[in-house]
This record gives sequence, structure tokens and C-alpha cells, in this order.
Amino acid sequence: MVPVSILDLAPIVQGGSAAQALANSLDLARHAEGWGYRRFWLAEHHNITGIASAATAVAIAHVAGGTKTIRVGAGGVMLPNHAPLVIAEQFGTLESLFPGRIDLGLGRAPGTDPVTARALRRGQFNSADTFPDDVVELLRYFQPAVPGQAVQAVPGTGLAVPIWLLGSSLFSAQLAAALGLPFAFASHFAPDHLDEALGIYRDRFRPSAALEAPHTMAAVAVCAAETDAEAAHLFTSLQQSFINLRRGTPGLLPPPVDSLEALSSATERAGVDHAFSEAIVGSAATVKRGIAAFLRRTAVDELMVTGSIFDHAARLHSFELIAKVGQS
Repeated sequence: MVPVSILDLAPIVQGGSAAQALANSLDLARHAEGWGYRRFWLAEHHNITGIASAATAVAIAHVAGGTKTIRVGAGGVMLPNHAPLVIAEQFGTLESLFPGRIDLGLGRAPGTDPVTARALRRGQFNSADTFPDDVVELLRYFQPAVPGQAVQAVPGTGLAVPIWLLGSSLFSAQLAAALGLPFAFASHFAPDHLDEALGIYRDRFRPSAALEAPHTMAAVAVCAAETDAEAAHLFTSLQQSFINLRRGTPGLLPPPVDSLEALSSATERAGVDHAFSEAIVGSAATVKRGIAAFLRRTAVDELMVTGSIFDHAARLHSFELIAKVGQS
């Protein structure tokens, strides 16, 4: 059995609010804990009105404080937006509050548009270029202090916060292998380099104090319902959201529609079909076959599923069906 986890963006739906989105995320996490999911991760995005998890560490505290056993973490924190010391202090605090339950996934993308990235980084240009050095610095803050160490993360120093590298290309796969860290691939929106990235990571992995052997995870979009047709209908909310993002007009998560044709061009639909080529959408039987095929092909050690569905009850039902097929 491969552990299954949830990646959540705390979606804000049309007619809803950030407060309701965060309440729904906690409700989903509580259900996920009972359904046997291993992790519940939240993602950092900025200047997107349909996503409420921008202050990722705060959202993690909200979810971890309302659950008991499920691991809660970042999937991920976009490290170029932050000083490594700040992230070490934030996640050292989280680990102190919820010991043994916090994960820290790191990405090097901005999680936003270029203008917002400049606002976040306050004049720091090309900060993604320092990502490897920033990861090493962050790792150092979690190690035990040494005599004469001028700067410490308090809390943070000496705490065993598991760090993952996340990626949608080959760069983070190579870095994770070199540093001996677990690696998660974002195939839920960027499927092109999935197999190659996993192969590079496994081939080049160097054991470290954190990890003796390669450990992989892949994220896929999954939408489950009673029938294939119902699941496909629910999935149109995420498809519309992706099209709007590609147009440069991200917004609140829209309700599902019967057809995308009147709302998008053929080129846009081809783009969304490509981005979601790894997505698994359908009834419980369809989802079970899809997950099994994905795991056979990739041989990942863990699976992370994500799915923004307009109706919260339908979203809960989808993740419940996924949990059931994942355990059978």
C-alpha cells in the first residue's frame, strides 16, 4: 500500500470568502485524518483571489491545531520569497507546537506573477538563482548549534523538521538527489518531465543524514464522484480556473458547467487537457484503475492528490471515495 496525502489550496469559491475557505480546509483535514490520509499540505500562492493559503505557515497552524494525528505541512513554501531564517523560525515554531507532525516542502517558483514576486521580494532580483544555497542555509538552521554560531533559529535549532524539495522540472530533482532529501513532483499541473525527473533523482541520489535511500512522491489531480459523468462535470471548475490563470485573469473558483466550449477556445482547451494529462477523473472504479496505473508506471513511494471542487460536500465525497479506493 502506498500512503496517500492531500494537497490543498484552500480554494475560495464564487460567492464565498477566505474565512469560509480556511474553515473548509480544516473540515477536510479532519475528515482526511479519519479516512487514513498521511499528510495534509497547503500551498503558497500570492495575488490569486481564489486561493486562501498565501500565509502558508499560518494556515498550517490553523489546520494542525484542529487535528490530532495527520501530518500537516507546506506543499510548498516558495523559498525565494523568504529569508531562510524566517522560514526556519516559522517551522521551528510549528514543530514546537505540534511535535512530530510538521513537514516543510520547498519550491523555487514565485507562486505568483512577476509584479507580485517583486513586491514580495522587495527588490531582490534573481533570488531563484540562490535557491540551492538558501536550501543549504535553511537545513543548517535546523541542525544543533555549534560553539560560536552567530545566528540561530529560535525555535528551530536542533528540531527534526522533514524537508522535501518540490519541483515541476529537472532542477529540483537534481538538487534533492545531491542533498539526499525526499523529492515530490508537481505532475498535477506540469506533467511533462515527471518520469525523467524521477529517474534522475533515483539515479543520482546521495545518502544523507536525513535520508538513506531515495524517497519520491508525485501529486495528481483527482476528482471522484458516483459516476464518470458527474466527476467530469465537477472537474470543470478546476479546468475553468486553470484557463483563467493562463489568461492572466485568475479569480474565484467558479461553479461547474456542462461544457467548456462556449467559455474557451480550442487552443485553451488543448492547453488545459495537456496540463491535466495525469488527472484521474471518474467514478470510484475509474479512479481506482487510474491510481493503480499511475503507481505502476511511476513506482513512487507516496501519492499526493489534489482537487478543487466548487461544492464543499462534493469535495468531501470525492476525497472519501479516493481514500476508500486507495486502501483497497
